[in-house]
Amino acid sequence: QVQLVESGGGLVQPGGSLRLSCTASGLPFGSYAMGWYRQAPGKERELVAAISRIGSTRYADSVKGRFTISRDNAKNTAYLQMNSLKPEDTAVYACACSRREMWTNSVFSGLSADYWGQGTQVTVSS
Repeated sequence: QVQLVESGGGLVQPGGSLRLSCTASGLPFGSYAMGWYRQAPGKERELVAAISRIGSTRYADSVKGRFTISRDNAKNTAYLQMNSLKPEDTAVYACACSRREMWTNSVFSGLSADYWGQGTQVTVSS
């Protein structure tokens, strides 16, 4: 049974940092692309960051230069380091994984999610 478990969410002041973790079980982690998505109240879910099996990354324009996605295949874990957080980053963040990577003109552009975690709340507020 595939399971993705997120941790690391919480309340942080504007300008602060958080690191989210997503630990997977029940699948060959190194064979899957990983992604972090978020959904704020009243808004559609959006892809925040993704990392391919070989470590190529893709970011939403709104988080470029502030967020970093990484993976540790030995620990079956993907991370999202979030710096310089803004109130508009407030959302439920969920990780997902897939064998189906999307590439456009040899540039990694994301994944077609097969499995999802339950999500973790990130609130940026003073």
